[in-house]
Parts: sequence; C-alpha cells; structure tokens
Amino acid sequence: MKIKQRPEDFIVREGFRFEPEPEGPVWVYRMDKQKVSTLQALERISKEFAVRRRDLSVCGLKDKQGRTEQLVGVLGGALGASEVVQSGDLRLKLIGRTAQPLTSANISANRFEVTVRDLSAEEAERVPESVAEVQRAGVVNYFDSQRFGFLKHGQGFLARHLLRGHWEAALKAFLATPSELDRSDDAKVKAFWRDHWGEWQLRAPHDAGKRYAPVLRPLREDPKDFKGAFLHIDRRVRTLALFELQSFIWNEGVKRYLAARVPASDLIGLRYQAGSLLFPRALPRALRDELWSTPFPLLAPESSFEDDLVRTSALGALRAQGLELRDLRVPDTPQLFFKHEERPLFVVPGKLRANEPRADELNRGRRKVNLSFTLPPGAYATLVVRRLLWFAADSRRSEQPVGRAWGRPLEEAARVPAPTRPNAPRQEKMGFRERQRKRKEARAANRAAAKK
Repeated sequence: MKIKQRPEDFIVREGFRFEPEPEGPVWVYRMDKQKVSTLQALERISKEFAVRRRDLSVCGLKDKQGRTEQLVGVLGGALGASEVVQSGDLRLKLIGRTAQPLTSANISANRFEVTVRDLSAEEAERVPESVAEVQRAGVVNYFDSQRFGFLKHGQGFLARHLLRGHWEAALKAFLATPSELDRSDDAKVKAFWRDHWGEWQLRAPHDAGKRYAPVLRPLREDPKDFKGAFLHIDRRVRTLALFELQSFIWNEGVKRYLAARVPASDLIGLRYQAGSLLFPRALPRALRDELWSTPFPLLAPESSFEDDLVRTSALGALRAQGLELRDLRVPDTPQLFFKHEERPLFVVPGKLRANEPRADELNRGRRKVNLSFTLPPGAYATLVVRRLLWFAADSRRSEQPVGRAWGRPLEEAARVPAPTRPNAPRQEKMGFRERQRKRKEARAANRAAAKK
C-alpha cells in the first residue's frame, strides 16, 4: 500500500469560520501549498514578504506531504497590492479581514481526498467491507507519526531533557543532531554545530543557518547560557517538543485502556513512528456508545480523574516513562508547561466514501482506491487511511497473507495457520536486469499457457 506517492494523492481542505471585520487588523488568506510543512510555509512568507513571524497565525499545522488549503492570518497589513500573491509553489488569496489572530477555534472540520495506491485486487475488494467496519466501530483518536517529528529525525523526546533541567542536552538534540532522512542544508547546519559544539564565534557556511541566529546570539554573549538559547527557539517549535512526549503518553495510556475494555480477539495492531497502536474491529453497541462519548486526558501536573480505569491506564503509561504527575514541570521555566486537556477517545470519519477500485497508472498491475471523508480538528487522516487498509499495510510489510493481524490476532486469523518454510533456502538478491528478465519470462510463459 502506498499513500502520498504524488502530492495530488493527499488533498486537505480546511473548513473554517471567522467573524468578518472589514476594518479588522488581521488580513486572512487562503493558502494553497504542497511539499512544504505549515511552519516552513510561514518561514517563507515571513522572509519573502517582510512580515514578522509572530504576526502570522494559522488554525492548525498541516503535514508537508500532500496538497493543503488552509488559512493564514497576517496582522498589520496585506501581503501585497493584489488579491492573490505567490511565492514559488505557495499561493495565497485574500478572503477577508478579522479582529483576532487565527487559532484552532477557527477550524470547523478538515476535508480529505486520498488516493491509496499499490493494492492487490484482493486488497482493493476488501475496502468496502472495511469502510463499513469503521463506520460501525469508529477509529481510535491516536496521535499519528506526524506528531513525532523530533523522534522521526533522531532527536528523541526533547521534553525528557527539559523536565530534568538538562538545557544543553535539549539544545544539542535540537541544534546539533542532523537527521539521516534530511538531505537539505538544514541538516548540514546541524552537522556543522555537532562538529563545532561550543565554538559559538563561528558561522555555519550555509544560508539555512540564518534561521538559528536568534538561538545562537545568547551563546555568543554567554557560552553556557543553554537555557537562554533554547528559549529563543520559535515558540511553536518549543511547544511541539512538550506535545510530543505528552502525545506519546496519551497513546500508550489509551492502548492500556482499550486492552482492558475490548477482547483481544477483536483488536488489530498497526505500527507507527513511536511504536504500535491498537484498534478494535468490532464493538458491542453499548460499549461503542460509551467509548465514543469517553474522553482520555492529556496529562499535566494538575490532572485529576473521575474514572478509575482511566486513572490506572494514564498513570501506568506515565510511570512506564519513569515519571509521575508532579514531574511534568520544566524547572523554573513558566514559559514551558504541560496543559491538561480532554481528548476524545474515538473519532468517526464523516461522509466516508470509497470509490470503485481502478487500475493504478503508477504501479503496474496494481489497483488504486480513492477515499474521501471529513475529520474534526486534531484528528489524523493518515491514521484513518491505515486503519481502513490495515490488512494491506500489514500483509505487504510482514509478507503474511491478507487477513492476518499481528500482535493480538483476530479469531478468524487464529484459525488459519501461518505458512511455514522451515528449510527454505535463503534467496540471493537479484539485480534490476535479472528481475526484469525473470518477469519477461513469466509473462511469456503465461501467454503461452493462455494460447493452449
């Protein structure tokens, strides 16, 4: 299974609401972007239109992979004389003015159109059944891999360092840990500071290093002011560092809660950036109605609980990280704090549709399926897609037949023994030309057999 093989395969349209104010100080634009994250887009707007970064506001952060339409608020003036302005592949159209900067409260819903590619005919035929399953049981409202950007790029959970007051370690993870997945100049800048840590009088020989100038300025005045340097990181990025750990603990707590409420035979598992997630395929109506109306807490020092199992599950996940509620404080730093929130345990995709499978023009001999649905703010479309296609994602990765779940098997999967090849010889790797020759021979053999 492949999603986001092309930007057009993953389209997000932000539904919005704001109070129009003809003389309001915030100009509201609809931004069309692709292959760039929301934060990267804001950086470009700030630089190319000479707008202070803090004067830009958005309703939410969107992934860089895919094509996105979302709002951007500009405090203090328009970006240009015309209604439409462009910056490379960013297109911004003025749609009005309002009195206040944009926040998540301005999102009504997100509409998604997703093309899922590289499916076998059997996998594609199972999609309608899985759609019905999701409509009956819903999808657990986990945080998906996009939430864990620092973890993905090898920087780990920065919040662990912050909670211990280890400011140098936190700054080094942020500033001097180049990602193996990143080939941009930003990775080169981080490699430079990894190799020249403490030599703050130097300048990284890349334009991308300019964005870190505010972070480095305190260190050039006081080489040991790691806390001051960290607090000059963009406020949204600092907040994300705390959110990552808080979100991971939420995911782990929900897994514990579901394992106590749902029979193991009705659970399937999916892997993601930070580990694995559990989803129910079926729920009795009474339990479903209860779970759909149940929130689960994002933990903070002041968190309290009314439900004993929620308390046990949430605190168990927290203690598994070696933490207690009282530990969720960054020492002597009121600017950085964990905030208690109640997040819905389940989300039900609205207007969920799956079109008939068609030939996949990008993956020869395979099928594609177009999905469309709406989600409330904060829910992850990639999670919905992977839950719908759980059998394709898992069977392709583990080379098990379609229908097998990993971890906690379904009853029907448990009745089907996995194929065993105890003495199968290890296959040698073939080069590209050899693979092509084998495929041609197989096709020729099939054609000859068809003529008989």
